[in-house]
Amino acid sequence: MSTKIDTDEPLHGRVLEHMHTAVLLLDSELRLRYINSAGEMMFAISAQRFVGQVIHHTLFEKEVATALEQVLESGAPFTERELVLDLGYRRRVTVDLTALPLNDGGGEPELLVEMKQVDRQLRITREEGLLAQSSATRALVRGLAHEIKNPLGGLRGAAQLLERELHNEELKEYTHIIISEADRLQALMNNMLGPSTLPHKRLLNIHEAVERVRQVVGAELPSGVKLSRDYDPSIPDLYADLDQLIQSVMNLARNAAQAVGNEGAIKLRTRTMRQYTIGHTLHKLVAKVDVIDDGPGIAPEMRESLFLPMVTGRVEGTGLGLPIAQSLINANGGLIEWESRPGQTIFTVLLPIEAAPTETETKP
Repeated sequence: MSTKIDTDEPLHGRVLEHMHTAVLLLDSELRLRYINSAGEMMFAISAQRFVGQVIHHTLFEKEVATALEQVLESGAPFTERELVLDLGYRRRVTVDLTALPLNDGGGEPELLVEMKQVDRQLRITREEGLLAQSSATRALVRGLAHEIKNPLGGLRGAAQLLERELHNEELKEYTHIIISEADRLQALMNNMLGPSTLPHKRLLNIHEAVERVRQVVGAELPSGVKLSRDYDPSIPDLYADLDQLIQSVMNLARNAAQAVGNEGAIKLRTRTMRQYTIGHTLHKLVAKVDVIDDGPGIAPEMRESLFLPMVTGRVEGTGLGLPIAQSLINANGGLIEWESRPGQTIFTVLLPIEAAPTETETKP
């Protein structure tokens, strides 16, 4: 019994054309014989134009084409999970790829390649992890801060009482040090806890926050750093706390400035996303603010703990900027995501665009 598919047969053709996964049929020289509609959409190509071409010249990078050649030689199926395909024009997709050799026993072997795009599933899983990490971190920090602040207050009070009893000014210098260090630790604990008040939300244009950040950070940048903007003026107003948005985007922009150093480029970009999921909630419309820099990228060893407090790649850093920014955006119903590779790091603020609640909705 032949395992070869006949893409000219009407039933098979209809099935393949309605599949959501990309399906390609390649000959023994890796020439494209068939690609379904999902494949055309994934690669942004026309089947009529690309059928007959060798795929590693047009669709796949050399490493992927080499793996497919080995499938034809060995006759063994091949599967690669979470394979990142660079499709050019700064388009990258993540797919689960399966390659199955086909042979009817008489002709040249062929290859059936199926690719399922998994960017969305990976993104949702990652978002859930970021939200869970943020919630767990806040709980841990609150408990830790409570255990530290109580004895810290007692230590400061004891130093003040001791200072009153001392008449030697040289000895008072030591109590001054104790009090100032206690105050410094108190301020550090407060920063770790983040905002202590609920957001004061109002209807606002996201560009109010982004433009304020651009003006402030632009004045701080060295002359060798270019700060540009790419705004979508059609973004509707959203319901959020302006000061908290400014602080969050400011933290991200200043991190970008530190990443590029004395020479480089930073871009502030705004867009909207339709039918977009943040965590477990699907929103009809979401505002997206990207802070993009062309610095060296995030070190691999820091990627899993990026939003944990006290984690920083700089000697002088406190490691509180990103956790605080995430906490503020979470309080406004949004999330901060990121992606990074050498030469391009993007921190993305996602905020649902929702109408302000009515008076009835806000009453307890």
